[in-house]
Amino acid sequence: MLQALLILPAWSGTAPGAPCLPFPEEPRTGHNTPNVPHQGWAEGQGSLPPFTSGHTPSLSACSAVPLTHMEVEGRRDRLPLILLHGLFGSHSNFQTVAKTLVRRGSGKVLTVDARNHGSSPHSPVMTYEAMSLDVQHLLSRLGITKCILVGHSMGGKTAMTLALQRPDLVERLISVDIGPGSTAPVSEFSAYISAMKEVKVPAGLSRSAARQLADDQLQHVVKLPQLRQFLLTNLVEVEGCYMWRVNLEAISQHLADIMNFPVFQKPYPGPALFLGGSDSPYISSRDYSEIQRLFPKAEIQYIKGAGHIVHQDKFEEFITAVLNFLQQL
Repeated sequence: MLQALLILPAWSGTAPGAPCLPFPEEPRTGHNTPNVPHQGWAEGQGSLPPFTSGHTPSLSACSAVPLTHMEVEGRRDRLPLILLHGLFGSHSNFQTVAKTLVRRGSGKVLTVDARNHGSSPHSPVMTYEAMSLDVQHLLSRLGITKCILVGHSMGGKTAMTLALQRPDLVERLISVDIGPGSTAPVSEFSAYISAMKEVKVPAGLSRSAARQLADDQLQHVVKLPQLRQFLLTNLVEVEGCYMWRVNLEAISQHLADIMNFPVFQKPYPGPALFLGGSDSPYISSRDYSEIQRLFPKAEIQYIKGAGHIVHQDKFEEFITAVLNFLQQL
């Protein structure tokens, strides 16, 4: 019988509510580990991926896109970690986590921009099979034959998909506040996307004025100021015009795919940790049977006082839980 463990906080701190989006991290002081930027397979890739629209091809017609990623060099005698962000996020959501893990003895850590996010290219396809294929191609390009996957929310589902498709590539898996089931009942993503599509910002405004105007237009739907500020990290200026760097059309067309999870029959044989927030609804007891079926070696842990953004709400407890799981290697 699968049992869940509650991790009590090791230090006191604030525990904000659990919004359904991954917020960008606040800068933290400490050791400055160098970052190595990589812009995918093609040299000179622009900072803003082109918007692609039109008919969504079938999965068989889907091809991988070259993901932008950052590397933080770590111990060469340990397996690399691949950190995958959630919906509307980017690799920067995990940069402080990456630096801290390396400082505390992990192998090198890669933080990745998913397709249609950050500086990675846009594609009309936004399924977990496609996102898994992107990561597989990234691993192949970098010569990584075995890794540890850590994914939050959408990134957690991508990590699970990859592990179930290619268990030979994944030594172990950490899924942060997400299970292999539907998250539609607790999600407000559809309303956020609609509100973002309606934002209109005239050309020529300063960045601060543009963000304030967009914030004013979002607030009737997105009530939490911190949540709006996260969404606004995706508002970028290109040649004086403001636009969303995330591919809202593709995300909107595939929202059902993103909220659900592909069907798998064969389980992943390796160790897995499902690390949830005690104040979040995203991993509940109704998920346990499917977790056990697909990940028979899984552990489930909850960090007390954390919401959906576990690595922000309880940073030190999150790092400790990850390192403890890695020490089982």
